[in-house]
Amino acid sequence: MLISCSNDDDYQNVPIDFKVPSNFPALAYDFTNNPPTEKGFELGKKLFYDGRLASDGIVSCGFCHIQENAFTHHGHTVSHGVNNAAGTRNSPPIQNMAFQTAYMWDGATTHLDLQPIIPFTSPIEMNGNFSNAIAMMKNDAEYKKLFKQAFDGGEINSENMLKALGQFMALLVSSNSKFDKYRRNESGGTMTADELDGYAIFNQKCASCHATDLFTDNSFRNNGLAINLQVNDIGRFRVTQLESDKYKFKVPSLRNIEKTAPYMHDGRFYTLEAVLDHYSSGVVNTQNLDESLNNNGTLGIPLTQTEKTKIIAFLKTLTDNEFLTNPKFAEY
Repeated sequence: MLISCSNDDDYQNVPIDFKVPSNFPALAYDFTNNPPTEKGFELGKKLFYDGRLASDGIVSCGFCHIQENAFTHHGHTVSHGVNNAAGTRNSPPIQNMAFQTAYMWDGATTHLDLQPIIPFTSPIEMNGNFSNAIAMMKNDAEYKKLFKQAFDGGEINSENMLKALGQFMALLVSSNSKFDKYRRNESGGTMTADELDGYAIFNQKCASCHATDLFTDNSFRNNGLAINLQVNDIGRFRVTQLESDKYKFKVPSLRNIEKTAPYMHDGRFYTLEAVLDHYSSGVVNTQNLDESLNNNGTLGIPLTQTEKTKIIAFLKTLTDNEFLTNPKFAEY
């Protein structure tokens, strides 16, 4: 993926050649409907980090999605939006979105270009307004230039705004961790004995849900968390209204998991050790509990302390420092 930027007003917009990493599954995002270009990406990046899109002029997309933490709100159980309003869910990472089939913890949208509408218009996130945002951008010289360079006709409207954000997010690819290099037999991919043992244990006990080298099967499951009765988040049921979807949430990718604490849809666990303790001894038999976590009445996944230690050693090989520090994705 080649990305470069230019300040030349006469710049000819150049297509970006998106290459699927050899160890990744097929793309889910249809780039033919929104072909990525250098200026489309640059515009999307500017929009992603612009707090002026929010009603308070502060809360940008990047406010809750910080690059060095795989675009999560590291350390925040739930994120804080305009006027310090708090939601009920933890900010998920933004990485490898072009390979996913649904977005948000409950799969509220299946189209990446439409996903930003949800946080942008949410009164407790950005509380944005398209008319106000478009008026702001039409009075901003840099936006006027970028829209003109990024899209035929150069119109500043909600469609082009969302397409630019879609291009930026689709190109946030994390594929150069130690594990990736191991899988592709590249330099820097030598795994230790504990890491390899952890990978084997992971494949045996975790990979049915955290599948492929994306480490998610894009499904929605109830993983046995005790229900927080104060919030009573009903998960995917909120979208489908199907009883069978109550308390189900999207299976998250585990890429860069070392950097994305706290964990689970509500950020209740602050360490990987706590997550594995949940699966080994904390699973609750709530409505629609995933069948993989109930073995004839025995709940959870049997894990010894040694196995937990080795799984965590493996999970840390999924940290992609190139992605976390890539200046092409950074605000400044």
